[in-house]
Amino acid sequence: MGAETFVEPVLIELGLDRGVPETYERPRRSTAPPWFAPVLLVVLLLVSSGASAAPPKPPLTTLLRIAMSPSDPYLVTGGQLLTQTFGLLTAYDLDSGALRWRAGQPIPVYRLRTGGGLLLMRPWTTSGTEPGTTAISVATGALEWRNARSVITFAGSDALLAVSTPRSLSGTGRRVQGAVEVLDPVTGMARWQLRVPSTGVVLGVPGPADTGSRLLLIRDDRTAALFDLTDGRQLAGRELPSANYGPDNPVVAGGLVVLRHPGAFGMEVSAYDPVTLRPVWTEPADGTVEVRACGLLACFLGEHGIRAVDPATGDERWTRPGWQTVEERGTTLVAYPTGDDATGPAALVDSATGRVLADLAGWRPVAGANRSGGLLVTRVVPAGARTMVAVVDQDRGRLRPIAELPAGTSDCEAAPDRLVCRSASGELVVWAYDEAAGVS
Repeated sequence: MGAETFVEPVLIELGLDRGVPETYERPRRSTAPPWFAPVLLVVLLLVSSGASAAPPKPPLTTLLRIAMSPSDPYLVTGGQLLTQTFGLLTAYDLDSGALRWRAGQPIPVYRLRTGGGLLLMRPWTTSGTEPGTTAISVATGALEWRNARSVITFAGSDALLAVSTPRSLSGTGRRVQGAVEVLDPVTGMARWQLRVPSTGVVLGVPGPADTGSRLLLIRDDRTAALFDLTDGRQLAGRELPSANYGPDNPVVAGGLVVLRHPGAFGMEVSAYDPVTLRPVWTEPADGTVEVRACGLLACFLGEHGIRAVDPATGDERWTRPGWQTVEERGTTLVAYPTGDDATGPAALVDSATGRVLADLAGWRPVAGANRSGGLLVTRVVPAGARTMVAVVDQDRGRLRPIAELPAGTSDCEAAPDRLVCRSASGELVVWAYDEAAGVS
């Protein structure tokens, strides 16, 4: 065979001058599909946000746990939590859970009460002797003063009254005897005093415009006297009808003094001007067993249900035959149904119109309120069972669950963004709650 000849290939660069399209070197249009860039941007955003996002915030976060017995009292007031346990009074900041102050107080009390910036400690006793009252600063825990008698307060005023209270089957209530002393909250000394020959009932009533409360004393001879709280001047007086005067009669409703009393042909209700004590109106109220303040109205409670009237005129505003009682919650009412099998509230109600804002059947109201003044509730469950806490959305007429609570949780009280409850063992637990992170 003959020898094979190898020919080396030759590459010749022709360049653009030989007719090669210009777009080969500098394309004028993307070769990728038009949807590619937007989709890639969305993917990148999702990946970056997913990598940096924090885990969802839990609806309940434990802020504080306090060891105490089921009978030890506690109180939520002024942005802090006050407790008495193991012979100590302790104040915690509800925002941070930090300890504010601690003070020794070996004598236990049935409940913690405040008035005039003071914690009023009156030991519970079954003996006939008066245990007196110890006043402690809510701000510092310092002992301010002691008084040998019972020191009481009334709604709408910072006034402190030292009184002697006769005991009865219905409790001490507002009935007093002997001397009534109006105290200086700073020193505990009497500013002025008045004598009660036998017994009487004391009541705080509003003054004209913004002049503050006055003291109304109704003696057992049915004479009523109105006093200026600053200097003890008597401002007005009159004789009132015979009535069962006590802790719930008369009441202040809509700025007037409203009294339930027997009349010529049955039970009647009368209203009196709080400045002059002159009668404003009287109307029949057969079947009425109690009168309560209902926002700016007065509610007659009785065998026919609830009837709300305007205290200024006595005119009826609304009625509910299926309800037996109501309690005020801010500008709203919690209504309770009639019937022996009624175990909880019926509804949250607009006090001005009686309109139902939300159905509360199967739930229990929690003391206190959230940051916007709304009502919190827990489910009605068997003792020791797991329950749930929810906030009442009155604008939408429904309940918004926040979270489930541990089994056996009870005795709860709400504060802005805080929930204080007793555990099954009696331990006090403070949770920070987030309504926005609640269960759906």
